[in-house]
Amino acid sequence: MTSSEPGFRSGFACFVGRPNAGKSTLTNAIVVSKIAIASSKPQTTRHAIRGIVHRSDAQLVLIDTPGLHKPRTLLGERLNDLVRTTWSEVDVVGVCLPSNERIGPGDTYLVSEIGELTNKPTLVAIATKSDLVSPTRMAEHLMAISALEQKLGISWAHIIPVSATHDDQVDLLADTLVSLLPEGPALYPDGDITDEPEETLVAELIREAALEGVRDELPHSITVTIEEMGLREGRPVDKPLLDIYASMVVERDSQKGIMIGHRGTRLREIGAAARHQIEALLGTPVFLDLRVKVLKEWQRDPKHLNRLGF
Repeated sequence: MTSSEPGFRSGFACFVGRPNAGKSTLTNAIVVSKIAIASSKPQTTRHAIRGIVHRSDAQLVLIDTPGLHKPRTLLGERLNDLVRTTWSEVDVVGVCLPSNERIGPGDTYLVSEIGELTNKPTLVAIATKSDLVSPTRMAEHLMAISALEQKLGISWAHIIPVSATHDDQVDLLADTLVSLLPEGPALYPDGDITDEPEETLVAELIREAALEGVRDELPHSITVTIEEMGLREGRPVDKPLLDIYASMVVERDSQKGIMIGHRGTRLREIGAAARHQIEALLGTPVFLDLRVKVLKEWQRDPKHLNRLGF
């Protein structure tokens, strides 16, 4: 089937859920490529990242959004605005409700917020992390998800248990999302897996490496800027080298010390981990020059946020 034939479907879906509900892992599993960073830290995602799934019968564009949360900074407020805008622009919203956790006030709030949109998307409930629970617990969880329909005045088009890490029912979920898209031509050229600029993906991979092993407030305080990125001149065609000059931006001098580590050990570890991921994504050897700089209270300063692209 070509994208101009009747029956071909195309459109947008996004996953929503509380922080750490498995949204980014699921996006990567369906796109079958790492376009969204996944970390055990809440609030890892800061951009609406689009992943494109090409099929013979459809083109599904998955948007990975930040988790909706109580904002404590101007950055938090801007991320929440981004989430709500995305919801009203997609065809289908997949609500991620982790099977290993009870449905709480955060989930209820989130679903009721979507239910109040004037331009309502089709809703699919996804019981994520299905590999972590027993069949009995799963049955309870699915009953609780069903009960939200009456409680919140919404209706689920489907309820699907999924494990992205065990690749269980991921294909079924993708088929279901596609079945709910409108008929129409492909929206992106064949072969594109994301419309994110490479610089953004590279910055996100560096930030993911930086988030490993840091605690408490620090994850929120780290952002990454790419100062310069390009192939090194004068190299043979079959031996390219990509030069990347990047800065990790933190809010305080004490945080800079943590990121550099004793005699630079932490900075070297982050650089090595990030370089490995970037080379895997872009398929090119990389030279990464990584520095740390301080921008005081950048999450609360409109000028800093604008300059950093938020």
